[in-house]
Amino acid sequence: MILSKFDQFLIHRQSLIEQYTKGDMTKDEFIEANYVYINSSDLVPFKKIDNVKKAIFNYQYYNAIAKYNQKRAHELNSRHGAREDYLEQVNYFYSKKDHVTEKLLKLLDFNGVEAYFVKVNSPALKGKLFEIVLKDYEGLILHSKNENILSMLIRENVFKNEVRRSLVDEYINKKY
Repeated sequence: MILSKFDQFLIHRQSLIEQYTKGDMTKDEFIEANYVYINSSDLVPFKKIDNVKKAIFNYQYYNAIAKYNQKRAHELNSRHGAREDYLEQVNYFYSKKDHVTEKLLKLLDFNGVEAYFVKVNSPALKGKLFEIVLKDYEGLILHSKNENILSMLIRENVFKNEVRRSLVDEYINKKY
């Protein structure tokens, strides 16, 4: 059976997650490898999001590019001219990711969704970063700080107003 480029991406990403979880690669190496794979595979996000698989792919695509740009920004001195360019890209790709998250939640009609704030080390993320667990999709965890998404989750009664340890706590609390 021939796998689509998108299935290959998701399999490759899962392999990277396993390597990171086992300690075979650092967070920086994980982010870099994910980004390199996207660039070398001629992958592009789906224009029309009409099923969960497409939404998950687009979420991972935008998230990988945002994290890579964030890593690059953190590597530069705050006065370096390119730092702001990287941070602009971070904001752009995180907004694309949040847009996909909204579409995904609507596709699911909020069924099998649970969300809550996560315990974070970063003062800038405290009380802002929340985790969305898609219970019907093993290992599928989304993160956001987007207030519109938070309002949707609250309105649909799937948001628990509490702080929990993230299911991927070691990853999200590890600095770049």
